[in-house]
Amino acid sequence: MVKLHQEGRSLKSLAEEFGPSKDSIAIWVKQATPIMIKGQEKTLKDVKQLEKRLAILEEENEILSRIA
Repeated sequence: MVKLHQEGRSLKSLAEEFGPSKDSIAIWVKQATPIMIKGQEKTLKDVKQLEKRLAILEEENEILSRIA
């Protein structure tokens, strides 16, 4: 559905044909649309995964700095 929307289909027509709400499809489109970060294309999903990994690494670093 994301690809169909990117090819020009409206959210309304996709919702009517496939069933999910227009809002759900819009969220999927937003999540799949690449953004440029330091010259690299990333999706919103990629960014969220990187933020989660960063938080884990920062927490581990904080624990290690207290031990040292």
